[in-house]
Amino acid sequence: MPALPLWFEIGTFVVLGIILLFDLLLVVKRPHEPSMKEAGLWVAFYVGLALVFAALMFAFTGPEYGGQFVAGWITEYSLSIDNLFVFIIIMARFSVPRKYQQEVLMVGIIIALVLRGIFIALGAAVIENFSWIFYIFGAFLLYTAYKQATDSGEDEEHAGDNKLIAKLKSVLPMSESYDGNKIRTVVDGKKLFTPMLIVFVTIGLTDLLFAVDSIPAIFGLTQSAFIVFTANIFALMGLRQLYFLLGGLMTRLIYLKHALSVILAFIGVKLVLHAMHVNELPFINGGEHIEWAPEIPTFVSLAVIIATIVIAVIASLIRSRSLEKADAQPGGSVDGPSSAPAVDEGLDHAADEAGAKDNRR
Repeated sequence: MPALPLWFEIGTFVVLGIILLFDLLLVVKRPHEPSMKEAGLWVAFYVGLALVFAALMFAFTGPEYGGQFVAGWITEYSLSIDNLFVFIIIMARFSVPRKYQQEVLMVGIIIALVLRGIFIALGAAVIENFSWIFYIFGAFLLYTAYKQATDSGEDEEHAGDNKLIAKLKSVLPMSESYDGNKIRTVVDGKKLFTPMLIVFVTIGLTDLLFAVDSIPAIFGLTQSAFIVFTANIFALMGLRQLYFLLGGLMTRLIYLKHALSVILAFIGVKLVLHAMHVNELPFINGGEHIEWAPEIPTFVSLAVIIATIVIAVIASLIRSRSLEKADAQPGGSVDGPSSAPAVDEGLDHAADEAGAKDNRR
């Protein structure tokens, strides 16, 4: 990638750091459930910010690397939206009051940024010294795509039901209810941890799994650590507002997982083809580059990613609407994943019940 001006790189991280810090302070100082208007304005601001940055990348580095940023940002943003559904389940499972869900999401975003920063640094160093890692990344993404396409959702529904969480509950003195957004509280003179600690640990573990999936995916689109990191930051910024803006719509994106499996498989194939081009393994083609393996241009990757997501969203909304109409008819039966309204009601009930408990204290 052409060398970017030092002031641009430093300025980028300073501005993004200030925005994230302001966002964090806003959550800490004024915990609340944002309105649709507030959430929509924040999401529009962050998306607009990403598009402005993309325009600057096109201006400073040209269409190739500008396109790599856009492709990486859209891919990471799509994966993040899919991750939000898991966050919804975690919030409902632990009955987190809606008033404090923003703080939980913000902590999750910070953990994700730290973990992804570590993985990006490691990934960039490995790619720089070991070109054969592209074979491993490609195979991993193909396997992940297969798992994504065949996943029934049971693992997500049991988010938080793992051995580490059970161990924490058995070892640490834990209160039965939340005390605002505090991790520790005092009950009958005893210092106890609140369920908020378990929520933070669960979110952190979920972020770790997401980072393992997403970092190889974006390295399949660009090998620039700067582009990888900025694309991840922009994908995570505004995620908590998007959580409240989309609401029940997320449960209606029933084909999003399938779209992501197609994207991950596509990037996996692209990585394997790239590995053939830079091949240095002696037992493959005698350690020589495989010239007949085609390189997939960035604009093709971008077109495939956008088209796949658009088709999945349109198909999901059409399918969800038809299933809702079938439910509304007397004696209507459902033969597909039309559980969105039920999920919404269950989550709202869990949140309301948690809020009622919080008020009774």
